[in-house]
Formats: sequence, C-alpha cells, structure tokens
Amino acid sequence: MSASTNPNQAPGEKSVTLAEQAYLNLKKDIMAGALAPGQPLRLEFLKQRYHLSFSPLREALNRLQSERLVDAFALKGFRVSPLSPKEMWDAINARTLIDCEALRRSIAAGPDDWEARIVAALHALDRATGKKVAAEELQAHHDLVEQRHLALHRALIDACDSRWLLDFSMTLYVQTERYRRPMLLNLPKSATPRDVSREHHEIVAATLERDAAQACELLAQHYARTARMIEESLGDANALQQ
Repeated sequence: MSASTNPNQAPGEKSVTLAEQAYLNLKKDIMAGALAPGQPLRLEFLKQRYHLSFSPLREALNRLQSERLVDAFALKGFRVSPLSPKEMWDAINARTLIDCEALRRSIAAGPDDWEARIVAALHALDRATGKKVAAEELQAHHDLVEQRHLALHRALIDACDSRWLLDFSMTLYVQTERYRRPMLLNLPKSATPRDVSREHHEIVAATLERDAAQACELLAQHYARTARMIEESLGDANALQQ
C-alpha cells in the first residue's frame, strides 16, 4: 500500500513520507543528469513529473539546497546547481582529506572482521565489473556496479570510529558523484587508459598490510585521476556548447 493511501499512518507521517519520496526522486535525477546542471526547477514542472504536491516538493528542494545540489534565488525559485571544475576539485580535495584520515584511523584500529568486509566488498565489485550483460540490462548493471563501488570505499574507512568522518565522507561522495557519473557516460576518446580495478586492488593490498602511508597515497592518486578525467570531460562538454 502506498504512503498516500495507508490508513494506519499518523497525521504527520504522510507528509514526511511524501517529502522523502520527493527528495529521493529529485536527488536521483540530479545525480543521473536527468535534471541538467543549471536547469530551473519550477514547482509546476516538478508536480507533473513526480505527481506530488507543492508542499513535499518545497521541503525536498530546501533539503537539496542544504546539500548544495540545488540553488535557491529570491523570487525566482530553484535550479539544479551548475557544474564547475573549481567546485569539483574543491569537493575531490576535501573528500581526499576526509577519507585518508578515516582510512588511517581504520588501519590503526580495524579488527579482523573489518579486513574481511573489505575483501568481500572488493570481490563483489570484481564480480559485478567482470559480468557481461545484455543491452537492455545495462542501466541496472551500471547501478549495481556503482553500489558495489561505493560499498568498497565505505568498507575501507568504516572502522575509523568517527560518525562525523563517515557523514562528511558520504556528503562529499554525493558531490563528486554528480560529476563522475556523467563523465563515465561521456568519456572523452582522448582520455588516458586507466585500470581502475588494479587501483582498487592496490589500495586494498596496502590497507590489509596496514601500511597507512601507502594506502592513503594510493587512495589520493585514485581520486586525483578521477578528477583529472572529469576536468577533461567538462572541458570537452563546454567546447561542444560553444
């Protein structure tokens, strides 16, 4: 039964559920590029797109504004936050600082079962990336790979014993992903060949060896390579628009 028809919900529960639904739908479309950077987000358009009323949509937009995925303008409403190389590098560099600190702490204190979670996450990602899929399954497969990719990066740092570091890491992940996902779909032909699987294996190997300096250096290089590819992709996209 849907949230709008459940008779067992408390009076305030329905609007909260609808606001969460609006938030998740909007965020998904922004991250995927279905709502383009800079696109106005007029309430009437969103109402027709998501079949939701203005109240939960406004609540969702305000929440997305706090996450810097949406910009608000007085008397003009909202728009999807634009993309820029400067903002992307800022997010990547901040994520590198946070994740490397969390990785250092995890390596210092992580128990054996933390190591097992990392190995399992890497194996799951390898299985997903090595699987051949039919054309009609590409989107679902891409989503699965992205879920397992995130799971590996979370596993690497989840023994840091800091909720703040993990929360900041996830916030910065979202900011960098809205740049990374379009880049993967429109990878420049001139892009330098890259073995991402090998990068992951090297990071994991250094982590399991409890070599914090090497693991953090490899993780920082991993993020920097992605940033350079995003920057190149943004440059190519801007050139096509001119």
